[in-house]
Amino acid sequence: MPVRPVTTVLRAVVTAHVLSIFGQPVLAGVYLSGDFDGLRWHGLGADVVTSICLVQLAVAAVVWARLRTAWPFWTTLALAVAETAQYFAGTAGALWLHLPLGVFTIAALVLQFAVVWTRPLGRREPADA
Repeated sequence: MPVRPVTTVLRAVVTAHVLSIFGQPVLAGVYLSGDFDGLRWHGLGADVVTSICLVQLAVAAVVWARLRTAWPFWTTLALAVAETAQYFAGTAGALWLHLPLGVFTIAALVLQFAVVWTRPLGRREPADA
């Protein structure tokens, strides 16, 4: 089955998303090491991660419409909800929620990345067609 352009775009956006989210614990560590500018960088990183997630949600909606494959949309929507909750927990200083949600979102996004890159998207054509 050939790779469709919308699949390539989804893979690119998911890759950018996973790369950007990997930077967040690093920037948090910079702050916790005593460099207080690290908190500002962590906040900017959160803006980038959240923005890429919203782009990914739009691309996943296109995948659903064009390829009739809904799971990328629903899993990305769940990630968007989790990242939004994490964003606001972080700005409110609720680290009891912010840290475990960070671990969850990274793990979920890595899983989504693996599936997007290893599984074909869209319905398969019948073998006799």
